[in-house]
Amino acid sequence: MSRRKAVWTFSAVAFVICAAILGAVVDHYTHRVLRRVDNSFGYRPDPVGVRTFLQELDRPTFREAGADAVRQAKGLDVFLYRATDKAHQRIYGEPWRCWNQGNAGTCVSMAFGLGCQTALATDWLAGKGQPPMAVASEPIYGGARTFGLGQPTQFGGDGATGFGAARWISGKCKVPDVGGVLFRKSYGSVDLTTYSIPLSREWGSRGVPLELAKLAHQNKCYAVAQVQTWEELASALESGYPVAVCSQVGYGPTPRQRDLLGFLTRGTSWSHAMLVWGIRHEKNGGGRDGALIQNSWQTSWVAGPRWPSDQPDGSFWTSRENIETAMRQGDSWAISGTTFEYKKLENADWGLAQ
Repeated sequence: MSRRKAVWTFSAVAFVICAAILGAVVDHYTHRVLRRVDNSFGYRPDPVGVRTFLQELDRPTFREAGADAVRQAKGLDVFLYRATDKAHQRIYGEPWRCWNQGNAGTCVSMAFGLGCQTALATDWLAGKGQPPMAVASEPIYGGARTFGLGQPTQFGGDGATGFGAARWISGKCKVPDVGGVLFRKSYGSVDLTTYSIPLSREWGSRGVPLELAKLAHQNKCYAVAQVQTWEELASALESGYPVAVCSQVGYGPTPRQRDLLGFLTRGTSWSHAMLVWGIRHEKNGGGRDGALIQNSWQTSWVAGPRWPSDQPDGSFWTSRENIETAMRQGDSWAISGTTFEYKKLENADWGLAQ
């Protein structure tokens, strides 16, 4: 072997080794970031608590509370995120952006907060009320952990139950005249204009200050009902009612990549809450039955194709089988601004795929 060939061989080997090391380092830190994202859950299952709350409701399931919506549903594809985006642009002059709970277990408050905002936005597009401001998640988190469970305080880590949030936003707490919704603005000396992890944790431990808890009660006109079946889910969404799904169903190996139709596969278990705000039916040309889930991990946790083209950042489609498995765990709730009547939304010009 000539000296020139030897040098070239050693250089090539060194290049390959350096490239391999660099690739391993990049892969390590990429997965480290994704693992940190996976720590941002925060749902606490409590089947006994769910059953207790259901006993407090006159019509606990969507099949009962939304009987009119179930009866008149036509099996339409629906994209409620368009209502939220239009309302957000009307109020703030810019498109809605995916929420980010950060490294805190506040997912339940994110799912229910966005659900309330979306329910109000669909009401507005259907000719009821005004476009809503962004909903503050901190009171929902604090309320779900304390008043929503019938207790003044709760110490010991992050996380909340779905039924606790449902009880809080609907003003059905055991303490009278508390619970409901506050918005992203200042209330006296309390600034809720931007998401705060420290405030979420403070109120999650010590409870929402009583004055603000009572102020939230002025916006308590939110109906909630348990959703457990595909028929209930499709009927709720078609009438403009998003569904907060709290379960231990998780999605996709890392890095997470949507398939050609925008779907993610099942993955490891997540104790997590997310919002369903879209639905598609194979019979309508959508390729397969699916539910559109909006996560609260900002945008970089998932990538890949979208369907339709305006599918929001940070969201993904899941199969009918997967969403039914999640809902059967019993802690998923349809959210409405008033009651669960059938709403004809075709005239809003946002229910068809683009």
